[in-house]
Amino acid sequence: MRAWNIDSSSPLKEVLAIGAHSDDIEIGAAGTMLWLRQCFPDPHVRWVVLCATAERRDEARRSARSILGGDRNCTVDTHDFRDGFFPYEGAKVKDVFERLKATVAPDLILTHHGDDRHQDHRLVSELTWNTFRDHIIMEYEVPKYDGGMGSPNFFVPLATDIVERKVDGLMEHFGTQRNKAWFSKETFLGLMRLRGIECRSPSGYAEGFYVRKAIWREGRGG
Repeated sequence: MRAWNIDSSSPLKEVLAIGAHSDDIEIGAAGTMLWLRQCFPDPHVRWVVLCATAERRDEARRSARSILGGDRNCTVDTHDFRDGFFPYEGAKVKDVFERLKATVAPDLILTHHGDDRHQDHRLVSELTWNTFRDHIIMEYEVPKYDGGMGSPNFFVPLATDIVERKVDGLMEHFGTQRNKAWFSKETFLGLMRLRGIECRSPSGYAEGFYVRKAIWREGRGG
């Protein structure tokens, strides 16, 4: 298992963020992405969205660029798989992951939680683990009608300015989703507040993740 050394001599150089739908990464991990940009100098981010109509593709690109500070250190890949049908197009979705494996060498991967009740989310998580077997993988969570919220075992405390940027960005960039009852500032703030309580975040807010296995060493020590 690869260790992620956290010191200036071993910076975070490449991040792979994968979402089934065009707002999933932002809902689950936008705060963490903003925080990482403050901690590490200009990591390259490969931002992959597997289900995006033309309109939602534009939303995803605008949102990613807003979070990551433009195009210089960001590559956004979008695909047009059918919403809700990922398991029935499994071979084609897996082909995307196989091509991705040949073009990235991420230090960190963000993907869906493996026990998510949405079938598209579960398949993305499964294929992430099938494809990237020697990487740090953090599984993010997405609230939905299906429920299924669990108990994360890894937390990223977030400063209030990052929390505000995350929520404002979601509401600004994803106009196609604003008519959904669950897509609201209150939903996103409420989940981050709950996770903040669970990890005693100084600001009261955090994002929660599921990390199945990791080796985290300080500095160069073995």
